[in-house]
Amino acid sequence: METKSLNFIEQKLVADLAEGKNDGRVQTRFPPEPNGYLHIGHAKAICLDFGLAEKYNGVCNLRFDDTNPTKEDMEYVDAIKEDIRWLGFQWAHEYYASDYFQQLWDFAIRLIREGHAYVDEQPSEVIAAQKGTPTQAGVESPFRNRPVEESLALFEKMNSGEIDEGKMVLRAKIDMANPNMHFRDPIIYRVVKTPHHRTGNRWYAYPMYDFAHGQSDYFEGVTHSLCTLEFVVHRPLYDYFIDLLKEGRDLDDHRPRQTEFNKLNLNYTLLSKRNLLLLVNEGIVSGWDDPRMPTLCGFRRRGYTPASIRNFVDKIGYTTYDALNDFALLESAVREDLNATATRVSAVLHPVKLTLTNYPEGKTEVLQVTNNPEDLSAGTHDIIFSRDLWIEEDDFMEDAPKKYFRMTPGQEVRLKGAYIVRCTGCRKDENGKVVEVFAEYDPETRSGLPGADRKVKGTIHWLSCGHCQQAEVRLYDRLWLEENPRDGLARILEERQCTPVEAMRQMLNPHSLERLTNCYVEPFLADAKPLNHFQFQRIGYFCVDKESTPEHLVFNRTATLKDSWGKLVAKNNG
Repeated sequence: METKSLNFIEQKLVADLAEGKNDGRVQTRFPPEPNGYLHIGHAKAICLDFGLAEKYNGVCNLRFDDTNPTKEDMEYVDAIKEDIRWLGFQWAHEYYASDYFQQLWDFAIRLIREGHAYVDEQPSEVIAAQKGTPTQAGVESPFRNRPVEESLALFEKMNSGEIDEGKMVLRAKIDMANPNMHFRDPIIYRVVKTPHHRTGNRWYAYPMYDFAHGQSDYFEGVTHSLCTLEFVVHRPLYDYFIDLLKEGRDLDDHRPRQTEFNKLNLNYTLLSKRNLLLLVNEGIVSGWDDPRMPTLCGFRRRGYTPASIRNFVDKIGYTTYDALNDFALLESAVREDLNATATRVSAVLHPVKLTLTNYPEGKTEVLQVTNNPEDLSAGTHDIIFSRDLWIEEDDFMEDAPKKYFRMTPGQEVRLKGAYIVRCTGCRKDENGKVVEVFAEYDPETRSGLPGADRKVKGTIHWLSCGHCQQAEVRLYDRLWLEENPRDGLARILEERQCTPVEAMRQMLNPHSLERLTNCYVEPFLADAKPLNHFQFQRIGYFCVDKESTPEHLVFNRTATLKDSWGKLVAKNNG
């Protein structure tokens, strides 16, 4: 098999298969902590874990890292499963770190008996101070050499509920002078009194991530453990615990192999779960699925498709260095997908009335609209044409510049899919606002007739006033004004000594959501269902919101037809 076009992770996997590692098996896992909703960054790991298993006839399991009951909830478990399915993947087996609590406990007991672990009663800040620095050895705990039986007895008390949180921890006894700080007697168990969402009050002593993660991989038979770059320094400890756990088994060809890759970072996007939770709890957004949120459910509600996200992940690839990806690339991926799949419809977001003064009153015509010119098999639907129409406010200008090719007095334009019309004037209200535009149509120029060949420079869309439905349209944009909101948040916190929420509010884009309540759409959309995708011709891509009803249609803008934001940023920076 050619490997030169494969990413570095896949090259390693192919080499392992060629060498017969792990009996030629491929088994991966996606191990989220159920303490929040998945965001776009998780999509990169999901596509890698599930994609490699699928490509090489392997297995990918879903394992919830549920070792911290203070932050975890079944709501998040259910949401994570929904998001993975939505992306188009299905796990072979569903596991939980809590499935292995007894095995992990037994392993910890063995480590104590063999002199590899001890109970420490020092406060956490003292333990941290004793760690030393990368160039200076740490200080051994006064409890490091306590008798094995004493540590065993105290460890049992940690799990019986007799010990308060923070009073005792179990530490691995490794090397307080090791240049890798993670080897300086890391904490492997702590006391948590919060009931667990699966095990209730069965346990009070809970394993730390570094202790539970590798062992869970080993228990399950994972062959390739794929992690993000911050776990590079954790990998030796990962292997250390597995080496102790092996109990004489030859691990040369039978061990999980950890490989690290770069996280997904997007400009104008904040991905920290802690900060996303703040946005939700402080009411800055409407919930985890607010279409401005970078959560997968937020992208789904906004109208992004699974294919667009998977294609985006494929384009940015996997490397061993961090980079800040341009959000415009993600928007480009969704435009590409929706251009091929979305039904074309007419919608008027800022309506002004157009009256065709020479069109017979009461007359209507049924015109056909191609649902998708990129896919003629998608068929057509009907739209009604009449004397009184809605057009976009921006498609009329009374005193227009020379290169304005839309509707202005004395100029011809084509009404899309219908007739060529010549503007004759307008009517204004007492404040000087245009409330009605007048034009005359040429009956020989309807699309499909011989006269339709006559060329005009402008084409605008329209809706019949008597044959349309009112709708609410929500125009979403970037939530943050800062290109790198994580750095911006840190800077504001340092400069102004304010709370994280106050700092966030200073970075918010005031135009991230604009609600338009006096919009009109085709009657064709009356039966549209939530998450149905459409291209509003000449405007952008939209989807039906979950709050939409037949009586009150609501549409969310997924993306504009072009990258208008990127141009605006370039202009401001120039």
